[in-house]
Parts: sequence; C-alpha cells; structure tokens
Amino acid sequence: MDDETPPADSKLTRSKQRWASERKFITDAPARAGDERLPPGQHLVKDWPILDLGRKPDVPVERWRLTIKGMVARPVTLDWAAFLALPQAHIVSDIHCVTTWSRYDNEWVGVTTRDLIDLVEPRDEARFVMLHGSDGYTTNVPLADFAAADALIAHRWAGKPITPDHGGPARAVIPHLYFWKSAKWISGIEFIGADRPGFWEVNGYHMRGDPWAEERYR
Repeated sequence: MDDETPPADSKLTRSKQRWASERKFITDAPARAGDERLPPGQHLVKDWPILDLGRKPDVPVERWRLTIKGMVARPVTLDWAAFLALPQAHIVSDIHCVTTWSRYDNEWVGVTTRDLIDLVEPRDEARFVMLHGSDGYTTNVPLADFAAADALIAHRWAGKPITPDHGGPARAVIPHLYFWKSAKWISGIEFIGADRPGFWEVNGYHMRGDPWAEERYR
C-alpha cells in the first residue's frame, strides 16, 4: 500500500517531538464563538507553504493507485481513470497547519470521502480510518471526521492539478482538522475498528487534531 516507512529519527522528527514536549504554539485561549474563522494560535498566509518529511515520491497518474480496504464490504483499488470516473465535487475550504499558518478559500476538485464510503460500505465495527501516503506516511482519523461533508480526495487546487510538492497527483483534504491529517500522495485508505497512531501521532502529535481546541499534541 505504501513505500518504506519514513525515518522516525530525523532532525525534523526530533524537533517536532521537542515541540510536543514544550507545547509549542499552544495559547490556551478560551473557545471562540462559532462565527470566528481563524483558530487560536494561527496566522493567515496567502501562499501555500510546502511541508513534508523530505521524501517526495514521483507518482505519475499512469501508475497511481488508491487502495481502499480493511473493515469494508467491498474493498477496491482504483486507478486514475476509475478515480476520475467517480462523481467530482468542487469544494472551497480553509486549511489550518499545526505549524500555525492558515489559508482561506482553497478551491478543490476531487472525490468526496462520502462517495468513497458509499463505494466500499464500511462494516458496522469500523470506527477509524488510517490514511497511507506513497512516501510511507500514515495518519489516523476518526471515521466521523473522515466522513465530513467537505472532506475529499483532491486532485485539483485553484483550478490546476495539485503539484507533487503539495501531494499530487491526489491528496486527502480534511479541512476541519489540522492539515497533517490530510495525507499527501495518498495511496491507501484503511478502515479499522480501534484507533491507532500514525507517523506524527507516534511522535507526539494529537490523535485527533481539532484546530479550534488546539489539539496540536498528545
């Protein structure tokens, strides 16, 4: 489903572990009213910063595959043509990175996670999803969050194909959670019954990652 697991003992990983131990960027601000758009501790940017583990897989669409498996009635592996043949949604959403930047009004095109859920029919015991990237990255998401109305597997941003730097040809977008939960270079979606940590969760990040509750770290 994915390539070799990213190194857990890197300079980047060690710095993020230190952030978690120091609770870096945590403001402990009181919960904001529902009409507030910018979560606590965040600042707006107009560009789209590039963050990764230092491994940028080259995944041409001819070789791209998305495997959906686990606790589902109908596991499936989609190639690029089959993925594009599914209903295509146009969604505009804000994104919030745990490193404190936020970007408003991102325009996405892709397949909603709800359509993928309907395609494979998760079994009743499925409660969580593990997302897998072609770089070996993993991140866990509660099924209820994965099924949000504005969550999708996106292949276009701002009217253009998503570039490899940003996780193209396709990446997850779960905009109401911190953006580390939106796996780049997505290659697999695994439905599981019990929560288990992914790459950054093992290294100190929160198991859910709600920006409004400042769920940056465990």
